[in-house]
Amino acid sequence: MSTPLWTSAAMADAMRAETQGRLPSGVTGLSIDSRTLRPGEAYFAIKGDVHDGHSFVEAALKAGAALAVVESAQREKFPADAPLLIVDDVLGGLVDLAHASRARLKARIIAVTGSVGKTSTKEALRHVLSAQGETHASVASFNNHWGVPLSLARCPAAARFAVFEIGMNHVGEITPLVKMVRPHVAVITTVEPVHLEFFSGIEEIADAKAEIFLGLEPDGAVVLNRDNAQFARLQARAKELGISRIVSFGTDAQSDARLLDVSLHATCSAVHASILGHDVTYKISMPGRHMAMNSLAVLAGASLIGADLARAALSLSQLEPPAGRGARRMLDVGAGEATLIDESYNANPASMAAALNVLGQAQLGPHGRRIAVLGDMLELGPTGAALHRGLAEVVNANNIDLVYCCGPLMRNLWDALSTGRRGGYADSSASLESQAVAAIRPGDAVMVKGSLGSKMKRIVNALEKRFPGKAAHEEAV
Repeated sequence: MSTPLWTSAAMADAMRAETQGRLPSGVTGLSIDSRTLRPGEAYFAIKGDVHDGHSFVEAALKAGAALAVVESAQREKFPADAPLLIVDDVLGGLVDLAHASRARLKARIIAVTGSVGKTSTKEALRHVLSAQGETHASVASFNNHWGVPLSLARCPAAARFAVFEIGMNHVGEITPLVKMVRPHVAVITTVEPVHLEFFSGIEEIADAKAEIFLGLEPDGAVVLNRDNAQFARLQARAKELGISRIVSFGTDAQSDARLLDVSLHATCSAVHASILGHDVTYKISMPGRHMAMNSLAVLAGASLIGADLARAALSLSQLEPPAGRGARRMLDVGAGEATLIDESYNANPASMAAALNVLGQAQLGPHGRRIAVLGDMLELGPTGAALHRGLAEVVNANNIDLVYCCGPLMRNLWDALSTGRRGGYADSSASLESQAVAAIRPGDAVMVKGSLGSKMKRIVNALEKRFPGKAAHEEAV
């Protein structure tokens, strides 16, 4: 084995684990899913909302797991010679291992939170930093009470940079996670009306996001969106906690990372900005004003942890969107092509408006139409109906030709649309699927978006199956 991620002895020590069976000298990685586990990894038998990982220990070991981490109350289920690390609580053991990981790291660390753009910003930071040194970052949206410790425990000791996404939908969730990560730079992309079902208002959301300041390393920096209405509240909280390095980004003249000009194209953007006093012109290979704004935070954050600004800006031209967050495919439709914009991973009012703006910029073929296929935005509480209805203004402003809606909340948008823009309505993505697929013609651009619980990926998969195509190429600037 090459240098292991962890030696078995170090894992046992960090987790105060009892050992059983013949343990390997070390493990190459950590897994909580027996289906995706790779040989040589340690399997953590975590209890989830639906399944207990202990039910899959045997499968994990057969798949090549080097060892399994199990709780003492269930150790009798396994053979006496099974390679096990035995702890009181498996998730607690993972958290202990994460703290041990942080203690051994010499990497410069960035933590990212925000109502919108967390994953895209984290992936952009991973991309630009990877070109300048060994970089570790959270996988997918591993940003919760198990995702953050798993991501941190997976960080190689030799990493130069590390980027962690931290999410929340309740007060108090960020605090233990950021105290585990202890970043040198904390980024809040923006504060918007999301998860309103669990908060009294947007000020309480801002206060919950500000928990990310509580784990900041001494002399660390925070990066805040000066254009956001909650900037002053976040800035005041940071100052109250004694944080002296507060870096702002936006279009405001006082921004430390300031957007001077942006040229929006169908599949990319050209940006002119001033980043911490340096004049920079660069291309982002992802469309939308929101991506240009987030790139300011990316470049400011990268600079603050010691990356070369010019190289980081250059790297943004090769950035690929994360799955379900703007990835494009050209669909073979009859004698021509249609563009599919996959925004199916999640949705809230701010990200929905941004996605509709991108659809409004999309290039069309002859006789092509702009089509939005939209599912419910969830966790909006009593304001849900009004926020869905309000999307009609964004639809109209971007000249969207047809809108297909599914879900009880999207019925509010459907009712607010003019008759000519109504494509179809159904109560679920499964019921809407056939209507949406049948609507596509050569030259069209279709964008699919909704909260994860709306299961809009089903419609993306149906379109890709019915009209096999290829990844879309960038437009030249």
